[in-house]
Amino acid sequence: MAKRLGELIQQFAERIPAGTAVPRRAEPEQCPICGGAGWLRMDAHVGDPNFGRLIMCTCLMQEVDERKQMEMREKSNSDGYANLTFENFNAGSSPSVREAYTAAVGFAEQPNQNWLLLSGSVGTGKTHLAAAVLNASLARGVDAIIWTVPDLLDYLREAFNPTSVITYDQRFEDIRRIPLLILDDLGTESATPWAKEKLYQLFNHRYNAQLPTVVTTNQDLETIDFRIRSRLQDRSLVRHVKMSAPDFRPRKRAEPPV
Repeated sequence: MAKRLGELIQQFAERIPAGTAVPRRAEPEQCPICGGAGWLRMDAHVGDPNFGRLIMCTCLMQEVDERKQMEMREKSNSDGYANLTFENFNAGSSPSVREAYTAAVGFAEQPNQNWLLLSGSVGTGKTHLAAAVLNASLARGVDAIIWTVPDLLDYLREAFNPTSVITYDQRFEDIRRIPLLILDDLGTESATPWAKEKLYQLFNHRYNAQLPTVVTTNQDLETIDFRIRSRLQDRSLVRHVKMSAPDFRPRKRAEPPV
């Protein structure tokens, strides 16, 4: 069936003059390149491997990218962090928390090619600061996303579902190449061989490409995969702030856990 469908598409494409657009749908504002079709037939001679091949127009590529970004943000629940900002963060009297606040503000203003690692016990405000970096970056027009590590791995696994319209490779590529990636709660994921390998690939790519990354963890670094730990301990790239303060969440029951 799939082969027959491919043959029909090929036959249809061959009837279209080279350089013309294949209709997709009517749109109020049509693309000047494809006329709103979304697809173009490559201008190639008979016998050329690309003869009759349909390629995406840049307008459709942009639309697909926007849809993928929207799906990724929905899955990561980025909107759930919208109320966590620098303005409503209370650093209290802890020197290490104030240091983390200053480091996070500085990172949000000028991430360059650096990483920020916030570690400490539960309830010290690591997630709040990470989310504040996200919101400040989005306000500046930076393409950024936040994931709790277990949820990120679940999102990648979903791509193996036959009903998924986006392949695993596409999802993984979008995440590892995003300009600013924020990973919350590293070390709380199930340490399966698959999970460890995917996380290593993600960290390794962003480390080699020096893509701005924020990581939070309440785990001792010695418990983290040594390949990831070695990258997090690179002081030439990573600023590590260890946050030490009492868990403030019991005193703020109306607020979401951070």
